[in-house]
Amino acid sequence: MRQALQLKIGQSLAMTPQLQQAIKLLQLSTLELQTEIQEALESNPLLEQVDDGVDVDSDGNVAESERTAESKLTTSVEIASAEAPAIPTDSSEQSSPKSDENLPEEFAVDTSWEDVYDDTFEASRTPMVGQSDERQTDFTEYTAGAEENLQDHLLEQLHLMTLTDSDREICAYLVDSLDEDGYLRADLIEILEALNDSSSAENELLGMDEIEACLHLIQSLDPVGCGARDLGECLSVQLSQLPESMTRNLAIKVARDHMDLLAARELPKIRRLEQVNEAQLNDALDLIRSVDPKPGSRLSVTEPQYIVPDVIVKPFEGGWRVELNPEIAPKLAINQSYASLIKRADKSDDNVFIRNNLQEARWFIKSLQSRNETLLRVASAIVEFQLDYFNHGDVAMKPLVLRDIAEKLELHESTISRVTTQKYMNTPRGNLEFKYFFSSHVSTSDGGECSATAIRAHIKELVSAEDPKKPLSDNKIASLLVARGINVARRTIAKYREAMAIPPSNERKLIS
Repeated sequence: MRQALQLKIGQSLAMTPQLQQAIKLLQLSTLELQTEIQEALESNPLLEQVDDGVDVDSDGNVAESERTAESKLTTSVEIASAEAPAIPTDSSEQSSPKSDENLPEEFAVDTSWEDVYDDTFEASRTPMVGQSDERQTDFTEYTAGAEENLQDHLLEQLHLMTLTDSDREICAYLVDSLDEDGYLRADLIEILEALNDSSSAENELLGMDEIEACLHLIQSLDPVGCGARDLGECLSVQLSQLPESMTRNLAIKVARDHMDLLAARELPKIRRLEQVNEAQLNDALDLIRSVDPKPGSRLSVTEPQYIVPDVIVKPFEGGWRVELNPEIAPKLAINQSYASLIKRADKSDDNVFIRNNLQEARWFIKSLQSRNETLLRVASAIVEFQLDYFNHGDVAMKPLVLRDIAEKLELHESTISRVTTQKYMNTPRGNLEFKYFFSSHVSTSDGGECSATAIRAHIKELVSAEDPKKPLSDNKIASLLVARGINVARRTIAKYREAMAIPPSNERKLIS
C-alpha cells in the first residue's frame, strides 16, 4: 500500500477533564457526592475541609475580608409571590416553648434548671429499677438494640425448647422457608419430600403429621401467626390466643371460612350464614382488625433509605426562599501550607506531584461550586414556575417539562435532566424529588392545560368525599372533572386511580 498525506477539515467535540469532572459531580446524588468528596480529600493532600464560617473564593483560597462580598457563593434566592402561602400546619407545632423574655439573666450559684422551670418531660419519664424518684429517665427507651431478623428470633425460641433432633430439623427448615411477612408460601408436601431426600437412608422417613405438628408449634411462637399459609389462617391463629368469648369465636369463623366474602364486602351474606345480627358481626370485625395481618414484618430487617435534601424551600414575607442545604457537602479550600512549597523552576518529582494535585484541587472546587450554582438556579426556576403548587397544593400543579426549564435558564435539556435526577427539595409539604414537579398535561375545556399531578389530586379529593354506600364510578368521576373544566377520558381516570392504589367502585362500596 502506498502511503500519502491528506489534509481534511472537520469538526469534533472534545471533552476536557474539567468538563468531565463537572458533569460527573452534577449527576451525583447527595450521598454519592459526599462519598466523592471524601475520596478526594483522602487522595489529594492539597484539599482540606474548612469551617462553615470561612469564606472561600472560586480558586479555593480563603477569601480576604475585602473580597468576601464578591467571592462568596450565592446560596439562596428569594422568589416573590402575589399570594400568601398556605402552609400545612400541625397542631403539635403550634405549642411553642417559653419566650426568651422569661429567661433570668443569671442563675444563683446553688440553683438548678428544675428550680426555675417546670420539667415538661416529666409525664414521659419512668423510674429506673430500684429507684422511687418519678422523674428518673428510662434510658432503655432511647437505646437502639442490635437488629434481629424474623428467622433468628424464632430459632432462638426453639433453642429454649426440648425437642427431638428430627423435630428441631423440621422446625429449622420451616422457619427458613418463611417470607419477610411471616407466611409459609411453600407447599407442605414439597417440604416433606425435601426433608426426606436430605435425610440419610438409615433414618426413618418423616410423615405429614410431624410436619403439621411442627408448623403449629411455630405458629404459637412470638410473633403469633408466623407460619400461616394464608391470611385467614394467620388471623385465626392470632384470634385463638385471645380470651374465650362469643365475639372471638365468631371472628375466628369469619377469618377461617369467609375471607373471600369479607374481601368482597358481602356482609349480609356472612350474617345469614352465621345467623348473627349486624352488631355482633361488627364486633367480630373490630376484633379481626385488631390483629396483625403481617406479623413477621415487625422483625424484618430492611436497610433504611435516607433522603438528604439538596435545597430547602421556606416561606417568607411575600413569597418563598430557595437556599442550598449547607449539610450536603463540606466547604473545601486549598491547603496553603502545601501550596507554598511549589517552586516554579523546580521540576523534581515532589514539586510536580504538588503542582498536579494543586491543579486538580482547584478543578474539583470549581466543579463543586458550579454544581451548587446550577442546582440552585434549577430549583429556583422550578419554584418560580410552580408557585401555585406551593401556595395551594397538588390541585394547582402546572404541567412542566424539562424543555421549559432549559429554555428559561438557557441550558441544555440533558443538563436539566442530570440536575433533577436523584435530587430532593425540602418543602413545607415534605421532601420531594425534583422530578415530582414535572408532569404531562391534559387539555381543558377553556383551551388551557392541566397537569397529571393536579388530575390525580382532583380524583383523590372526589373519592375521599364520596358516599361509602354509593361510591363514584370512573365514568362519574370523569363527568365531575368535565364540570370542573378538565376533559379526561374514563380509561385515564382508571389509570390514575390504579396508580394511586385506589380500588374500583365495587370494592369501595360499603354494604351494611
